Amino acid sequence: MRSSTLLFCLLAALPMAARAEVAFSGFVQQNTAFNSDGANPDGRHYKWLEERARLQVDATKDAWHLLAKGDVAYDHLGRQGESELREGYVDYTADGWDLRIGRQVITWGLGDLVFVNDVFPKDHEALFAGRPLEYLKRGVDAVKLGAYPEFASFELVLAPDFRESRIPDAGRFHLFGPPPTATEKPGQGEWSLRAYRDVAGWDAALYLHHGFQRTPSMRPNPNTFFYPELSIYGASLSGRAGEGVLSLEAAYYDSRQDRAGSDFTVPNSQTRLLAAWQTQPWEDFTLNLQYYAEHMHDYAAYRAALPAGFPVEARWSPTLGFRATQFFLHQTLRLSVYASQNTSNGDTFLNPELRYSFNDHVWGAVGANLYGGDPWGPFGQLARDDNAYLQLRYEF
Repeated sequence: MRSSTLLFCLLAALPMAARAEVAFSGFVQQNTAFNSDGANPDGRHYKWLEERARLQVDATKDAWHLLAKGDVAYDHLGRQGESELREGYVDYTADGWDLRIGRQVITWGLGDLVFVNDVFPKDHEALFAGRPLEYLKRGVDAVKLGAYPEFASFELVLAPDFRESRIPDAGRFHLFGPPPTATEKPGQGEWSLRAYRDVAGWDAALYLHHGFQRTPSMRPNPNTFFYPELSIYGASLSGRAGEGVLSLEAAYYDSRQDRAGSDFTVPNSQTRLLAAWQTQPWEDFTLNLQYYAEHMHDYAAYRAALPAGFPVEARWSPTLGFRATQFFLHQTLRLSVYASQNTSNGDTFLNPELRYSFNDHVWGAVGANLYGGDPWGPFGQLARDDNAYLQLRYEF
């Protein structure tokens, strides 16, 4: 959905909003992240340094609902003043179906910082730079139609325009490989479908997606970013197991642009698998354990096509991870630790964080992002980008 179309949808809803029950909310925030292991490629010592404010408007009238959520920020590291529509959509709810039109954040799947059937755009720079976790998700401009017959529930998402995931800024992060000289974005949209229902007390879902890779590949000579064609077919299952909740998820990634696996610039087709178990051994403590793996198909063709000197990816790429969360002081103080390690390339990510709620309106958090592994891995290439961060927010 182009920005002009999105604006038209929101303006069309203003007469409804004028007669509706309207609520305003928002926050002001300061976010600082500084290096703990040397300078950035641009010579600075900060990953993030900004002040940000948000205003959110919710309006409800009968079967209609309007939400507009926008940020304005001042970035001291070169981007200066900027504004962003985080979400802006109109809902209509009827018996047995509903409709949402506009920019919306959609989350599918069961993983914790690993994505199997969550096909929607992410902001990886936000995660790596120590911003609040909500900024990991980017909104997608789309029409979402939900239908809820007795035998199952369905969600169909139609996105007329492609929106990519945001990758880290090469001036702020030490990234593997040369920077691109140009970027080619797809000139068409995408669609996604989810069907879900309860099966013997377990939440079961099927997923379909027809679109493009969210992160770019690179063609050499000249170095050009592009987004290969991609289809995804997946399923998930979640339910009670012993003293916790077991989550299982799988998907086949069909690399439509190179199904033979002979083009080294296009990711091969792959299978992604996830098994996770979450439990609460004692009060105010939660533990989530994850096993995530990617299996590359047509591996022999990939090895044969790879130019000499390029790093070789493994056929199987397993990652072990966990998140532990403990609350103290009547749940006003939260200590959390997320850690993961890829056993094939040593890729490691460690994110400890301490957050304290001073009152109902003010909270602050301190944490760190620590990376390691082979220099061409997603986290290994960031080994010189370890950082500590501070977040302070007033909500109204």
